[in-house]
Amino acid sequence: MAVREVTYALDVRDGRIGEVIGHEGGRVQLRPVGGGCEWDCPPEALGEAAPGDVLRARVRRVNQESRLP
Repeated sequence: MAVREVTYALDVRDGRIGEVIGHEGGRVQLRPVGGGCEWDCPPEALGEAAPGDVLRARVRRVNQESRLP
């Protein structure tokens, strides 16, 4: 079984960090860290997601899920 390297990117338009899941129609498809609805981002609006920012996004997601009833 091959291990897939996960790549994260920053959408500089609004500061969201997402996992790169594909490319379609000249746009990059991103999914929020930890899952959720995907969104499209133009390649020129992508920035580098720092490891610390990715970690903070993961912790934020875990904290949100722990508050659900």
